[in-house]
Amino acid sequence: MAPPAPRSALVALSSDVGSAYAAQMKAVLLATVDPSRIIDLTHDLTAHGIAEAAFVVRAIGTRLPVGTIHVVVVDPGVGTTRAAVAVACRDGSILLGPDNGVLAPLAHALGIRSVHRIERDRLPIPSRVGTTFDGRDLFAPAAAALATVAGPGDLGPRTRLLAYRLPVPERRPGRAVGEIVHVDRFGNLVSNVPSAWIPGGTERVRVAVGKAGPRSVPWASSYAGFGSRRWGALGSSFGTVEVAVREGRAADSLHASVGTRIRLAWSPPRRRG
Repeated sequence: MAPPAPRSALVALSSDVGSAYAAQMKAVLLATVDPSRIIDLTHDLTAHGIAEAAFVVRAIGTRLPVGTIHVVVVDPGVGTTRAAVAVACRDGSILLGPDNGVLAPLAHALGIRSVHRIERDRLPIPSRVGTTFDGRDLFAPAAAALATVAGPGDLGPRTRLLAYRLPVPERRPGRAVGEIVHVDRFGNLVSNVPSAWIPGGTERVRVAVGKAGPRSVPWASSYAGFGSRRWGALGSSFGTVEVAVREGRAADSLHASVGTRIRLAWSPPRRRG
């Protein structure tokens, strides 16, 4: 019998597993899903970095079309009693992944309609190979089912999503305190402090990351505003304050990582004229 015609929804894959394991997930999907409907968001998320993945996936996921099926595999608890869930969102999107917090920020951003525990015996899955790769052996088959004929309720009974929130920055007059929530492949430090908090016309900000003392750096619109190998701060593509070294690695220089505290201060912009 011919496989059912695929739906039009995108299947978006995000993980910390790297390209070789991601290819195995895609091989499962390709049995029933049109290749043009499968996209890779990222597979180089920090290994086991639930908080960082939750931040990145929320930022990217809110920009994708309504009705997207998101498969998010950052799963240090694979093989344990942690639940596997499908979250049906108000815009028609569906989120699949471990119930360890990684789905929660995107789910709340899109609006939660219902949450279902994924039960393996409800899916046409062949014999499991090992116990360490639910991305291929559970979440990809669930996504394939949802992309063809199944609904979230077909995957299992209703449940509740683990309560999880990303850290919230503090704002005070002329300063802010937050955390590093993402270190990109260039070693740039992306914080959770909204760049909109820095007043227009600001030329310099004082930045203190972790145990390092504060330093005054340019508040620039691009890396070109720093000078070669120079420190600076700017608004990141995530809409938050980023600390960087042009053509260098700020994370290595400051021994900073996700969760490291960042303190910012600025003076009122100078009036001209």
